[in-house]
Amino acid sequence: MNVKIRINKINFLFAQKLFIALSILFALSIFIMQRYLDNIIEMNLYKNLGERAQIQAKELAAIPALAIAVANRDLDGINQLISRIHKQSDASYIVIGDQHANRLFHTRDAPLNVPMVGDDNHEVLKGKSIIVISEGSLGESLRGKAPILDKQGQVIGIVSVGYMLDKIEELHKVQSYPFIIFCIILFITLFIFSYIFSYLIKKQMFNLEPKEISLLVRMQSAIMESINEGLIAIDLDYNITHINQFARQFLNIPAHVDMVNGSSLFLYIAKPNDLLQNHDCLAEDIYDRISHFNDEAVIASRIRLIFNDRLQGWVITFRNMNEINLLSKRLSQVQQYADNLRALRHEHQNWLATLLGLLYMKRYEEAKTFITRQSTQNQQHLDFINEKIKVPTIAGLLIGKLSKANEMGLELQFDPMCQLNQVPNKITETEFMSIIANLLDNAFTASLAQYQKSASKDKKVIYLYLNDATDEYVIEVTDEGTQIDEEIKSSIFKLGVTTKSKGDGVGLYLVKTYTEKANGYIEVSNNEPQGTIFSIFIPK
Repeated sequence: MNVKIRINKINFLFAQKLFIALSILFALSIFIMQRYLDNIIEMNLYKNLGERAQIQAKELAAIPALAIAVANRDLDGINQLISRIHKQSDASYIVIGDQHANRLFHTRDAPLNVPMVGDDNHEVLKGKSIIVISEGSLGESLRGKAPILDKQGQVIGIVSVGYMLDKIEELHKVQSYPFIIFCIILFITLFIFSYIFSYLIKKQMFNLEPKEISLLVRMQSAIMESINEGLIAIDLDYNITHINQFARQFLNIPAHVDMVNGSSLFLYIAKPNDLLQNHDCLAEDIYDRISHFNDEAVIASRIRLIFNDRLQGWVITFRNMNEINLLSKRLSQVQQYADNLRALRHEHQNWLATLLGLLYMKRYEEAKTFITRQSTQNQQHLDFINEKIKVPTIAGLLIGKLSKANEMGLELQFDPMCQLNQVPNKITETEFMSIIANLLDNAFTASLAQYQKSASKDKKVIYLYLNDATDEYVIEVTDEGTQIDEEIKSSIFKLGVTTKSKGDGVGLYLVKTYTEKANGYIEVSNNEPQGTIFSIFIPK
């Protein structure tokens, strides 16, 4: 029977791998350092003890009494002299020999008058002092040897001072213990450091593995490139940290320019705008604001990047205003057409009801007069608009607003001096239509509210003056609604600010935005006895 043993492969997490790798690295580093320093300690110990043995041997050889005792072979004198000195020395042994390298004295009671063991006395007998490691009668030892000279300088004996290698090893261990303890403490410290470092790295990586981070980065890049709008991420110094392909194309950054990240945003956006003025106005997020990048109108949002409660930079997303204008134009045309049809249908129903009543009562002359008057009035309005307003979209807008005013029970009157041959060249037709439409809609709403509150049932009148005969375009809308308080006049053009009970605060914001884009300005004044006058002046 075949027995299959399955061994599961252990998969370590990145933090665990990092901890193990650091621990092994530190352990190997400490081991190598310990071995290296241990060898240095051992070499220095041998060197120091060898030199000490040699110095002691030279000092003993220079004692006159020892030279006389050796010359006379006075063993008792040598014994008394050297034994007294040996008690004060840390050497393992001291040996005195004659000029033939035969022992005259040994501190360990070794046999005398026999050759000194080690076969290392040749150089000493020639008058040189040496340091050697050799095998003696007591075992292997480190020796320092010096010649004993008589008054004529002739070698008459040998002094050998030795340290047993066993004793040296004990000294070596004693000197190595503090360093070994230091290495152990250092390893424990680095072991703890490795654990904490791995934990912090894991925390910084949000507990994700490198493969997961790599996948997220690729997914993020794919998502950013798939978004059909511009995206630019910048740091606190306005340097680009990321930019997608849509933004590169919009800012005319060539495809071969790879070093965009890290460069200043103002290399590609020449004129700073309200999105990028200073850190004070950058402290809040902005959504769907009309702005300009290199004189190109965009709808932009700016979102703060906050990490650990600290501002790190911003992400700017934007879309070309022309695309939105095109969509807005189509929607406004459809809406305008629908409003016109609804207003005409409602007005036509009232007209037919009145005509039907007159016919039912057989008041044919009154019916004929009514038909003539209504046709003449409508034709007069159409003829006036067609004659004075040469921009078809604006003419269509005014016809629609005229019908809407009639439907609401209001009266829209055009100043006889009205004329318009073209729209300002710094804004589009859609933007110019938005200015007029929002002013008229606000006037309709304010006038209707006042009409409903008033005891008088006279129609409220809205006056429109539109003229481009001078060196500037003038748009003036006068209503008979409620006058605007002086306290809020300066804020009614801000996004989200409205005086209506059910308003979104966008209309006058767009009016101000498009007017400023055309380098124009707005004046707001009170209409006496009631109402408000909005005047817009746009230079040609």
